[in-house]
Amino acid sequence: MARRSTPLLRRLLAPSPSPSASTPLAGAVSRRTVTYMPRPGDGAPRGVTLIPGDGIGPLVTGAVRQVMEAMHAPVYFETYEVRGDMPTVPAEVIESIRRNKVCLKGGLATPVGGGVSSLNMQLRKELDLYAALVNCFNLPGLPTRHDNVDIVVIRENTEGEYSGLEHEVVPGVVESLKVITKFCSERIAKYAFEYAFLNNRKKVTAVHKANIMKLADGLFLESCREVAKKYPGIQYNEIIVDNCCMQLVAKPEQFDVMVTPNLYGNLVANVAAGIAGGTGVMPGGNVGQDHAIFEQGASAGNVGNEKIVEKKRANPVALLLSSAMMLRHLQFPSFADRLETAVKRVIAEGKYRTKDLGGTSTTQEVTDAVIAKLGL
Repeated sequence: MARRSTPLLRRLLAPSPSPSASTPLAGAVSRRTVTYMPRPGDGAPRGVTLIPGDGIGPLVTGAVRQVMEAMHAPVYFETYEVRGDMPTVPAEVIESIRRNKVCLKGGLATPVGGGVSSLNMQLRKELDLYAALVNCFNLPGLPTRHDNVDIVVIRENTEGEYSGLEHEVVPGVVESLKVITKFCSERIAKYAFEYAFLNNRKKVTAVHKANIMKLADGLFLESCREVAKKYPGIQYNEIIVDNCCMQLVAKPEQFDVMVTPNLYGNLVANVAAGIAGGTGVMPGGNVGQDHAIFEQGASAGNVGNEKIVEKKRANPVALLLSSAMMLRHLQFPSFADRLETAVKRVIAEGKYRTKDLGGTSTTQEVTDAVIAKLGL
């Protein structure tokens, strides 16, 4: 269980030194004022369900555990072994998430073709995690093809083509259903506009294919337009999904918050992640009315190849940043800020990076570097 030592409290209460002009993050990390006034009892340690997952999952979730312990974050983990080839998510895991309301998850392998269904989808449906959020942004010091990228992709998570409603009508003929409802379309639109409003975002873009799927995507657009009228201070526009992908590659800085149906969101988030530094650094999560699961934002089901696992060179940055999102969700903002700042300092310094970021470091080396930056 988490604890806070007296020296740690002194360090937290002491004013943070402003970064000098010579530091990599000078100007990028500003000193934050105290704005969060906790209610009595808010500092009590919170239980978090932990699913290490398959492949690189245990490596990156292990990195998160080490960092949380190093900064004495007020969370403790209930760990459950779940594999992607299981027929279903064990009942005790669902019960743990319902009890804790928050879960941190490594990637679960999703079988391709017939056989076992995706456990990721099972979790989303069982807990009604209707909004998936991926934040794709440039990290200071990490070279990318485009600058000034800061895109939030908010994806409807429970219906549409990606929900897996399909069956074989007769041998050799498969019917895959795309179900779009006004209820789900309205609530994801409300979530996107509320997110933009609360996070000082200026624009929401609805991604669609209503020129072809006039009824299904037309209903989605109709819902977005109705919700947009309630937020006159936020600019609203629409874009066809194929043009969206082209515009993302050509001029990504034009996008701010994007709201999408299920399948399009998966594609758009991965494109946005690719131009902003890769899936290894993009945080994300799935949230519903009562529960939330935090995981690597883009390609969360990608568990890495065997060589990465054998050499222990998985990139923990995405899940570390996702765990910072989790800490804010749990109303521990100062811990989230410390973690996020430490990760950004390591990336900016450039000494410790995994292969996907152009380095040769192991997961443990990156983790140790982040821990070393926590007190700065």
